[in-house]
Amino acid sequence: MSEALADWTALALTPGIGPSSFLRLLACFGSASIAVRESRSSLAVCLDARQLDSWFSGEGQRAADAALAWAQGAGCSLLTLNDDDYPTRLAESDSPPPLLFARGRRELLAQDMLAIVGSRRATPQGLQTARLFAQKLGEQGYTIVSGLASGIDAAAHEGALATPASSIAVIGTGIDRVYPSSNRALAHRLAEHGLILSEFALGTGPLAGHFPQRNRILAGLARGCLVVEATLDSGSLITARLSLESGREVMAVPGSILSPQSRGCHRLIKQGARLVETVDDILEEVGTAMPADTQVAELAAEPDVASADDPEIEALLAEMGYDAVALDTLLARLRLTAEAIYPMLLELEIQGRVASLPGGCYQRLR
Repeated sequence: MSEALADWTALALTPGIGPSSFLRLLACFGSASIAVRESRSSLAVCLDARQLDSWFSGEGQRAADAALAWAQGAGCSLLTLNDDDYPTRLAESDSPPPLLFARGRRELLAQDMLAIVGSRRATPQGLQTARLFAQKLGEQGYTIVSGLASGIDAAAHEGALATPASSIAVIGTGIDRVYPSSNRALAHRLAEHGLILSEFALGTGPLAGHFPQRNRILAGLARGCLVVEATLDSGSLITARLSLESGREVMAVPGSILSPQSRGCHRLIKQGARLVETVDDILEEVGTAMPADTQVAELAAEPDVASADDPEIEALLAEMGYDAVALDTLLARLRLTAEAIYPMLLELEIQGRVASLPGGCYQRLR
Protein backbone atom coordinates (compact mmCIF):
# COMPACT_ATOMS: atom_id res chain seq x y z
CA MET A 1 0.00 0.00 0.00
CA SER A 2 1.42 3.39 -1.01
CA GLU A 3 1.24 6.47 1.16
CA ALA A 4 -0.22 8.37 -1.79
CA LEU A 5 -3.16 5.93 -2.02
CA ALA A 6 -3.76 6.17 1.73
CA ASP A 7 -3.85 9.97 1.58
CA TRP A 8 -6.05 9.99 -1.52
CA THR A 9 -8.49 7.55 0.10
CA ALA A 10 -8.70 9.50 3.36
CA LEU A 11 -9.51 12.71 1.53
CA ALA A 12 -12.01 11.09 -0.84
CA LEU A 13 -13.90 9.39 2.00
CA THR A 14 -14.20 12.46 4.22
CA PRO A 15 -17.92 13.25 4.56
CA GLY A 16 -18.83 16.52 2.87
CA ILE A 17 -15.83 16.57 0.54
CA GLY A 18 -17.43 15.57 -2.73
CA PRO A 19 -15.84 15.20 -6.17
CA SER A 20 -15.88 18.94 -6.92
CA SER A 21 -14.17 19.89 -3.67
CA PHE A 22 -11.69 17.05 -4.07
CA LEU A 23 -10.69 18.26 -7.53
CA ARG A 24 -10.37 21.83 -6.22
CA LEU A 25 -7.94 20.59 -3.57
CA LEU A 26 -5.87 18.83 -6.23
CA ALA A 27 -5.82 21.98 -8.33
CA CYS A 28 -4.77 24.10 -5.35
CA PHE A 29 -2.12 21.83 -3.83
CA GLY A 30 -1.06 19.52 -6.64
CA SER A 31 -1.69 16.22 -4.86
CA ALA A 32 -3.77 14.64 -2.11
CA SER A 33 -0.63 13.93 -0.08
CA ILE A 34 0.22 17.63 0.06
CA ALA A 35 -3.37 18.66 0.77
CA VAL A 36 -3.84 16.33 3.76
CA ARG A 37 -0.80 17.86 5.48
CA GLU A 38 -1.89 21.47 5.09
CA SER A 39 -3.15 23.61 7.97
CA ARG A 40 -6.77 24.54 8.48
CA SER A 41 -6.14 28.09 7.31
CA SER A 42 -4.49 26.87 4.10
CA LEU A 43 -7.29 24.41 3.34
CA ALA A 44 -9.88 27.14 3.94
CA VAL A 45 -9.06 28.42 0.44
CA CYS A 46 -10.87 25.36 -0.98
CA LEU A 47 -13.11 24.07 1.82
CA ASP A 48 -15.89 25.64 3.89
CA ALA A 49 -16.12 25.43 7.69
CA ARG A 50 -18.28 22.30 7.68
CA GLN A 51 -15.89 20.47 5.37
CA LEU A 52 -12.91 21.55 7.45
CA ASP A 53 -14.56 20.27 10.63
CA SER A 54 -15.24 16.98 8.91
CA TRP A 55 -11.64 16.61 7.72
CA PHE A 56 -10.04 17.43 11.04
CA SER A 57 -12.43 15.10 12.90
CA GLY A 58 -10.47 12.18 11.44
CA GLU A 59 -13.56 10.43 10.10
CA GLY A 60 -12.09 10.23 6.60
CA GLN A 61 -8.91 8.63 7.94
CA ARG A 62 -10.88 6.00 9.83
CA ALA A 63 -12.93 5.22 6.72
CA ALA A 64 -9.72 5.00 4.69
CA ASP A 65 -8.14 2.54 7.14
CA ALA A 66 -11.18 0.28 6.76
CA ALA A 67 -11.14 0.66 2.97
CA LEU A 68 -7.46 -0.18 2.64
CA ALA A 69 -7.90 -3.27 4.79
CA TRP A 70 -10.93 -4.32 2.70
CA ALA A 71 -8.91 -3.91 -0.50
CA GLN A 72 -6.56 -6.69 0.61
CA GLY A 73 -9.34 -9.23 0.07
CA ALA A 74 -9.57 -11.45 -2.99
CA GLY A 75 -11.02 -9.60 -5.97
CA CYS A 76 -11.22 -6.32 -4.03
CA SER A 77 -9.45 -3.10 -5.00
CA LEU A 78 -9.66 0.66 -4.87
CA LEU A 79 -9.83 2.53 -8.18
CA THR A 80 -8.69 6.15 -8.27
CA LEU A 81 -9.08 8.86 -10.85
CA ASN A 82 -5.29 8.68 -11.37
CA ASP A 83 -5.28 4.99 -12.31
CA ASP A 84 -4.61 4.01 -15.90
CA ASP A 85 -7.70 1.80 -16.05
CA TYR A 86 -10.10 4.45 -14.76
CA PRO A 87 -12.75 4.58 -17.54
CA THR A 88 -12.14 7.49 -19.90
CA ARG A 89 -15.83 8.29 -20.40
CA LEU A 90 -16.41 8.50 -16.66
CA ALA A 91 -13.28 10.60 -16.12
CA GLU A 92 -14.55 13.10 -18.70
CA SER A 93 -18.05 13.31 -17.20
CA ASP A 94 -19.28 15.89 -14.70
CA SER A 95 -18.18 15.15 -11.12
CA PRO A 96 -16.29 11.90 -11.71
CA PRO A 97 -15.86 10.04 -8.40
CA PRO A 98 -12.23 10.36 -7.26
CA LEU A 99 -12.38 6.93 -5.60
CA LEU A 100 -14.34 3.77 -6.39
CA PHE A 101 -14.48 0.51 -4.48
CA ALA A 102 -14.25 -2.33 -7.02
CA ARG A 103 -15.00 -6.00 -6.52
CA GLY A 104 -14.67 -8.48 -9.35
CA ARG A 105 -13.32 -8.29 -12.90
CA ARG A 106 -11.78 -4.84 -13.08
CA GLU A 107 -10.70 -5.49 -16.70
CA LEU A 108 -14.34 -5.04 -17.74
CA LEU A 109 -13.81 -1.29 -17.34
CA ALA A 110 -11.85 -1.32 -20.60
CA GLN A 111 -14.85 -2.55 -22.60
CA ASP A 112 -17.63 -0.57 -24.23
CA MET A 113 -20.64 -0.31 -21.95
CA LEU A 114 -24.36 0.30 -22.26
CA ALA A 115 -26.68 1.09 -19.37
CA ILE A 116 -30.02 -0.69 -19.05
CA VAL A 117 -32.32 0.65 -16.34
CA GLY A 118 -35.99 0.70 -15.48
CA SER A 119 -38.76 0.05 -13.02
CA ARG A 120 -38.30 -1.86 -9.77
CA ARG A 121 -41.88 -3.12 -10.12
CA ALA A 122 -41.51 -4.40 -13.66
CA THR A 123 -44.03 -6.49 -15.54
CA PRO A 124 -43.09 -10.03 -16.63
CA GLN A 125 -42.88 -8.74 -20.19
CA GLY A 126 -40.54 -5.95 -19.11
CA LEU A 127 -38.28 -8.37 -17.26
CA GLN A 128 -38.09 -10.63 -20.28
CA THR A 129 -37.33 -7.68 -22.57
CA ALA A 130 -34.53 -6.39 -20.32
CA ARG A 131 -33.00 -9.85 -19.96
CA LEU A 132 -33.12 -10.54 -23.69
CA PHE A 133 -31.74 -7.14 -24.75
CA ALA A 134 -28.90 -7.45 -22.21
CA GLN A 135 -27.95 -10.90 -23.44
CA LYS A 136 -28.08 -9.97 -27.12
CA LEU A 137 -26.07 -6.79 -26.54
CA GLY A 138 -23.57 -8.80 -24.50
CA GLU A 139 -23.20 -11.15 -27.44
CA GLN A 140 -22.33 -8.06 -29.50
CA GLY A 141 -19.52 -7.22 -27.05
CA TYR A 142 -21.22 -4.62 -24.87
CA THR A 143 -20.78 -4.85 -21.11
CA ILE A 144 -24.12 -4.02 -19.51
CA VAL A 145 -24.18 -1.52 -16.65
CA SER A 146 -27.05 -1.24 -14.22
CA GLY A 147 -27.82 -0.47 -10.59
CA LEU A 148 -28.55 -3.86 -8.95
CA ALA A 149 -32.08 -2.76 -8.07
CA SER A 150 -35.03 -5.12 -8.19
CA GLY A 151 -36.91 -5.47 -11.46
CA ILE A 152 -35.37 -4.28 -14.71
CA ASP A 153 -31.87 -3.76 -13.26
CA ALA A 154 -31.65 -7.31 -11.94
CA ALA A 155 -33.01 -8.78 -15.19
CA ALA A 156 -30.42 -6.82 -17.22
CA HIS A 157 -27.58 -8.10 -15.03
CA GLU A 158 -28.85 -11.66 -15.35
CA GLY A 159 -29.04 -11.48 -19.13
CA ALA A 160 -25.58 -9.97 -19.47
CA LEU A 161 -23.96 -12.45 -17.09
CA ALA A 162 -24.76 -15.15 -19.65
CA THR A 163 -22.12 -13.59 -21.95
CA PRO A 164 -18.35 -13.06 -21.57
CA ALA A 165 -18.90 -9.29 -21.93
CA SER A 166 -20.67 -9.65 -18.58
CA SER A 167 -22.13 -6.90 -16.41
CA ILE A 168 -21.16 -4.10 -14.03
CA ALA A 169 -23.33 -3.08 -11.08
CA VAL A 170 -22.99 0.44 -9.70
CA ILE A 171 -24.57 0.47 -6.26
CA GLY A 172 -25.86 3.17 -3.93
CA THR A 173 -24.57 1.62 -0.71
CA GLY A 174 -21.20 0.62 0.65
CA ILE A 175 -19.75 -2.24 -1.36
CA ASP A 176 -20.00 -4.48 1.70
CA ARG A 177 -23.80 -4.13 1.68
CA VAL A 178 -26.35 -5.67 -0.70
CA TYR A 179 -29.57 -3.76 -1.33
CA PRO A 180 -32.13 -5.08 -1.79
CA SER A 181 -31.22 -8.23 0.14
CA SER A 182 -33.24 -10.30 -2.34
CA ASN A 183 -30.42 -9.66 -4.85
CA ARG A 184 -27.74 -11.20 -2.62
CA ALA A 185 -27.21 -14.24 -4.85
CA LEU A 186 -27.05 -11.99 -7.93
CA ALA A 187 -24.49 -9.77 -6.20
CA HIS A 188 -22.29 -12.80 -5.50
CA ARG A 189 -22.47 -13.78 -9.17
CA LEU A 190 -21.52 -10.26 -10.21
CA ALA A 191 -18.57 -10.23 -7.82
CA GLU A 192 -17.33 -13.50 -9.29
CA HIS A 193 -18.11 -13.10 -13.00
CA GLY A 194 -18.74 -9.36 -13.40
CA LEU A 195 -17.89 -6.25 -11.41
CA ILE A 196 -19.45 -4.23 -8.59
CA LEU A 197 -18.57 -0.55 -8.08
CA SER A 198 -19.38 1.89 -5.27
CA GLU A 199 -18.12 5.32 -4.31
CA PHE A 200 -19.53 5.10 -0.78
CA ALA A 201 -17.61 4.22 2.38
CA LEU A 202 -17.91 0.73 3.80
CA GLY A 203 -21.01 0.25 5.90
CA THR A 204 -23.02 2.95 4.12
CA GLY A 205 -26.69 2.00 4.06
CA PRO A 206 -29.34 2.57 1.37
CA LEU A 207 -29.98 6.30 1.84
CA ALA A 208 -32.43 7.78 -0.66
CA GLY A 209 -30.13 10.62 -1.72
CA HIS A 210 -27.36 8.22 -2.70
CA PHE A 211 -29.21 6.60 -5.59
CA PRO A 212 -29.45 9.71 -7.83
CA GLN A 213 -25.75 10.22 -7.03
CA ARG A 214 -25.10 6.63 -8.12
CA ASN A 215 -27.00 7.25 -11.35
CA ARG A 216 -24.48 9.81 -12.59
CA ILE A 217 -21.84 7.04 -12.58
CA LEU A 218 -24.12 4.77 -14.59
CA ALA A 219 -24.59 7.56 -17.12
CA GLY A 220 -20.90 8.42 -17.15
CA LEU A 221 -19.67 4.89 -17.79
CA ALA A 222 -21.94 3.99 -20.69
CA ARG A 223 -22.02 4.92 -24.35
CA GLY A 224 -25.81 5.02 -24.16
CA CYS A 225 -28.76 4.35 -21.86
CA LEU A 226 -31.75 2.11 -22.58
CA VAL A 227 -34.85 2.48 -20.40
CA VAL A 228 -37.14 -0.57 -20.23
CA GLU A 229 -40.34 0.35 -18.38
CA ALA A 230 -40.48 3.39 -16.11
CA THR A 231 -43.19 5.27 -14.29
CA LEU A 232 -43.20 9.05 -14.49
CA ASP A 233 -41.44 9.29 -11.11
CA SER A 234 -38.94 6.49 -11.76
CA GLY A 235 -35.31 7.03 -10.78
CA SER A 236 -34.33 5.59 -14.14
CA LEU A 237 -35.49 8.84 -15.74
CA ILE A 238 -32.76 10.57 -13.72
CA THR A 239 -30.21 8.26 -15.32
CA ALA A 240 -31.68 9.04 -18.73
CA ARG A 241 -31.50 12.79 -18.11
CA LEU A 242 -27.91 12.57 -16.87
CA SER A 243 -27.02 10.47 -19.92
CA LEU A 244 -28.50 13.09 -22.22
CA GLU A 245 -26.65 15.89 -20.41
CA SER A 246 -23.42 13.91 -20.80
CA GLY A 247 -23.93 13.61 -24.55
CA ARG A 248 -24.89 9.94 -24.43
CA GLU A 249 -27.56 8.29 -26.55
CA VAL A 250 -30.89 7.74 -24.78
CA MET A 251 -33.26 5.00 -25.92
CA ALA A 252 -36.57 3.68 -24.60
CA VAL A 253 -38.80 0.65 -25.14
CA PRO A 254 -42.44 1.60 -25.74
CA GLY A 255 -45.30 -0.22 -24.06
CA SER A 256 -49.03 -0.17 -23.59
CA ILE A 257 -50.67 3.25 -23.33
CA LEU A 258 -52.69 1.80 -20.46
CA SER A 259 -49.68 0.79 -18.35
CA PRO A 260 -48.21 3.22 -15.78
CA GLN A 261 -44.92 1.34 -16.23
CA SER A 262 -44.71 2.62 -19.82
CA ARG A 263 -45.44 6.29 -19.28
CA GLY A 264 -41.88 7.24 -18.39
CA CYS A 265 -40.60 5.60 -21.58
CA HIS A 266 -43.27 7.33 -23.64
CA ARG A 267 -42.29 10.69 -22.17
CA LEU A 268 -38.65 10.05 -23.09
CA ILE A 269 -39.66 9.15 -26.65
CA LYS A 270 -41.72 12.35 -26.92
CA GLN A 271 -38.64 14.26 -25.77
CA GLY A 272 -36.48 12.73 -28.48
CA ALA A 273 -35.25 9.39 -27.14
CA ARG A 274 -34.86 6.65 -29.75
CA LEU A 275 -37.82 4.28 -29.84
CA VAL A 276 -36.36 0.79 -29.56
CA GLU A 277 -38.00 -2.41 -30.75
CA THR A 278 -34.95 -4.53 -31.60
CA VAL A 279 -31.27 -4.84 -30.77
CA ASP A 280 -30.53 -3.53 -34.27
CA ASP A 281 -32.29 -0.27 -33.29
CA ILE A 282 -29.81 0.10 -30.42
CA LEU A 283 -26.77 -0.72 -32.55
CA GLU A 284 -27.88 1.82 -35.16
CA GLU A 285 -27.91 4.44 -32.41
CA VAL A 286 -24.66 3.62 -30.55
CA GLY A 287 -22.65 1.67 -33.11
CA THR A 288 -20.81 -1.60 -32.60
CA ALA A 289 -18.71 -2.28 -29.53
CA MET A 290 -14.94 -2.26 -29.67
CA PRO A 291 -13.47 -5.76 -29.99
CA ALA A 292 -13.29 -7.26 -26.52
CA ASP A 293 -10.23 -9.06 -25.21
CA THR A 294 -12.41 -12.02 -24.31
CA GLN A 295 -13.72 -14.35 -26.98
CA VAL A 296 -17.48 -14.47 -27.01
CA ALA A 297 -18.64 -18.04 -26.51
CA GLU A 298 -21.66 -19.41 -28.29
CA LEU A 299 -24.73 -19.50 -26.11
CA ALA A 300 -27.22 -22.30 -26.16
CA ALA A 301 -30.05 -21.31 -28.46
CA GLU A 302 -33.43 -20.82 -26.89
CA PRO A 303 -35.72 -23.70 -27.70
CA ASP A 304 -38.02 -22.81 -30.54
CA VAL A 305 -41.71 -22.88 -29.82
CA ALA A 306 -43.49 -25.13 -32.26
CA SER A 307 -44.77 -23.07 -35.15
CA ALA A 308 -47.89 -25.16 -35.62
CA ASP A 309 -49.77 -24.60 -32.35
CA ASP A 310 -53.24 -25.76 -31.50
CA PRO A 311 -55.75 -23.35 -33.15
CA GLU A 312 -57.43 -22.82 -29.77
CA ILE A 313 -54.11 -21.71 -28.23
CA GLU A 314 -53.48 -19.35 -31.14
CA ALA A 315 -56.96 -17.91 -30.67
CA LEU A 316 -56.26 -17.48 -26.94
CA LEU A 317 -53.03 -15.60 -27.64
CA ALA A 318 -54.75 -13.39 -30.20
CA GLU A 319 -57.46 -12.44 -27.72
CA MET A 320 -54.93 -11.73 -24.95
CA GLY A 321 -53.02 -9.13 -26.92
CA TYR A 322 -50.00 -7.82 -24.99
CA ASP A 323 -51.71 -6.02 -22.11
CA ALA A 324 -52.52 -7.69 -18.81
CA VAL A 325 -55.95 -9.25 -19.01
CA ALA A 326 -58.21 -10.78 -16.36
CA LEU A 327 -59.23 -14.42 -16.60
CA ASP A 328 -62.92 -13.47 -16.58
CA THR A 329 -62.34 -11.22 -19.58
CA LEU A 330 -60.65 -14.05 -21.50
CA LEU A 331 -63.51 -16.40 -20.69
CA ALA A 332 -66.03 -13.89 -22.01
CA ARG A 333 -64.05 -13.15 -25.18
CA LEU A 334 -63.46 -16.80 -26.05
CA ARG A 335 -66.74 -18.18 -24.74
CA LEU A 336 -64.83 -20.97 -22.99
CA THR A 337 -65.12 -22.47 -19.52
CA ALA A 338 -62.41 -22.14 -16.90
CA GLU A 339 -61.81 -25.90 -17.15
CA ALA A 340 -61.05 -25.52 -20.86
CA ILE A 341 -58.82 -22.46 -20.62
CA TYR A 342 -56.65 -23.37 -17.60
CA PRO A 343 -54.72 -26.19 -19.36
CA MET A 344 -53.92 -23.88 -22.27
CA LEU A 345 -52.68 -21.12 -19.96
CA LEU A 346 -50.54 -23.63 -18.07
CA GLU A 347 -48.97 -24.88 -21.29
CA LEU A 348 -48.23 -21.32 -22.40
CA GLU A 349 -46.65 -20.52 -19.03
CA ILE A 350 -44.40 -23.58 -19.34
CA GLN A 351 -43.37 -22.41 -22.83
CA GLY A 352 -42.58 -18.96 -21.44
CA ARG A 353 -45.14 -17.29 -23.68
CA VAL A 354 -47.54 -16.17 -20.95
CA ALA A 355 -47.04 -15.06 -17.33
CA SER A 356 -49.58 -15.12 -14.51
CA LEU A 357 -49.95 -11.87 -12.57
CA PRO A 358 -51.42 -11.02 -9.17
CA GLY A 359 -55.19 -10.62 -9.07
CA GLY A 360 -55.98 -13.43 -11.47
CA CYS A 361 -54.56 -11.71 -14.55
CA TYR A 362 -52.34 -12.98 -17.35
CA GLN A 363 -49.99 -11.28 -19.80
CA ARG A 364 -48.62 -12.45 -23.11
CA LEU A 365 -44.82 -12.33 -23.34
CA ARG A 366 -44.27 -13.39 -26.95
